[in-house]
Amino acid sequence: MIFETEYIWLFILILPIISFLYASVGHGGASGYLALMALFSFAPEVMKPTALLLNLFVAAIAFYYYYKEGFFNKKLFLSFAFASIPMAFLGGMIEVDTSLYNKILGILLIFAILKMLNVFGTKSTEIKNVETWQGLLVGGIIGFFSGLIGIGGGIILTPIILLLHWGKMKEAAAVSALFIWVNSASGLIGQFSSGVSISMQSFVLVAIALIGGFFGAYLGSKKINNQNLRYMLALVLIIASVKLLTL
Repeated sequence: MIFETEYIWLFILILPIISFLYASVGHGGASGYLALMALFSFAPEVMKPTALLLNLFVAAIAFYYYYKEGFFNKKLFLSFAFASIPMAFLGGMIEVDTSLYNKILGILLIFAILKMLNVFGTKSTEIKNVETWQGLLVGGIIGFFSGLIGIGGGIILTPIILLLHWGKMKEAAAVSALFIWVNSASGLIGQFSSGVSISMQSFVLVAIALIGGFFGAYLGSKKINNQNLRYMLALVLIIASVKLLTL
């Protein structure tokens, strides 16, 4: 059971901070939740569905505020979503060995670390169109790993959009927020179809994460940022990544 985890009170204190930081950049926070759960030794069968459930709610709030500010690019979103949604469902149906799961998650957390450290920059100078094959390939690969590991994929998609000059920072955040939501929903449905269930205690965590998500999305969409907090989160992700890769 979730609330029987040692030091659960500390987990609950950190959770809204993570949702705040992720929502501020248009993300649901699954990679952060998974990192936190890994640090507190949650069972993998609990981590995956819980992270996706938290993603659904926090990413929805993030998308609402970024959409409201006019940053959403429907065409850019659809370029990736067509392939990502079915692939996330497929990934969600697959059970992964615990050791392999930890290694894949540890590697994917590196993307989250680089994003929080602003390694990928904050804007693109020359915007380029996404070719159909590029959108299908990128969306399909990210979608599959999203369902497989229990993330929405935004932490990977946003850097790719910025690196390949497919959109600006705020635009990438808005697209990633909805991308995360549809992948999380698809991955979760895939898990349900394979017999996975969610503990009612997970919904208590949702309520706690929503507090941070609400303020993070609101402030992030208004161009307010706190780099020091991002550095702190990056440190948490680094510790979790090292732990997962050395297990």
